[in-house]
Amino acid sequence: MALISDNPTYIIVYNIARWFVALFGRVDVSGLDNVPAGGSIIACNHQSFLDPPLVGSSIEKEIYFFARKTLFKNPGLGHVLRTCNTIPVDRDGGSDVAAFKRVFAVLRGGQSLLMFPEGTRSQDGQLQEAQAGIGLIACKTRVPVVPVRVFGTHTLLPRGSFFPRPGARLTVVFLPPVFPEEFDPGAQHPKRFIEASRHIMARIASAEDLPDAIA
Repeated sequence: MALISDNPTYIIVYNIARWFVALFGRVDVSGLDNVPAGGSIIACNHQSFLDPPLVGSSIEKEIYFFARKTLFKNPGLGHVLRTCNTIPVDRDGGSDVAAFKRVFAVLRGGQSLLMFPEGTRSQDGQLQEAQAGIGLIACKTRVPVVPVRVFGTHTLLPRGSFFPRPGARLTVVFLPPVFPEEFDPGAQHPKRFIEASRHIMARIASAEDLPDAIA
């Protein structure tokens, strides 16, 4: 698998992420052909801090990410995050207009963005309720959504842990895209965005782990 990119920093970080994840666990990826060449939302369940590097380093093209705005205060880390297509977002509450504008520009410009419909990491590795954010962005931009489910990252680095637990089997399953006519209940629906989010989350939940015979 070869990354398609002319961004030296992204290439370096991409390969470090692949090396780091593989160092602690076996990685199996399926369904990569479901990721479209154009604009899309990569919608993934969230088990661990390892989910963004695991999913990002599984895809053969550059994608965009979210990160807390406070992380950009460190000059070195901030430079790497910006160079690696990371959009700063204010997690302190309220509507981050600048982040939304950047997201809409990215998706309408034909790029892909990784999002976690649950909004935060799972405490126990189980799927959580979807939040309205991904539904809003998906309905407004009208791009396809690729449901992705990761297995094993909660075992490798659960919430609250600082050091990985070696030996986990990690699986990333990319499902066929979901299109606006499938997830969007329409502008007149009183709970349009949360219903869209729930539909996307249900697709993520439908993914099954690869059998051990494939691992």
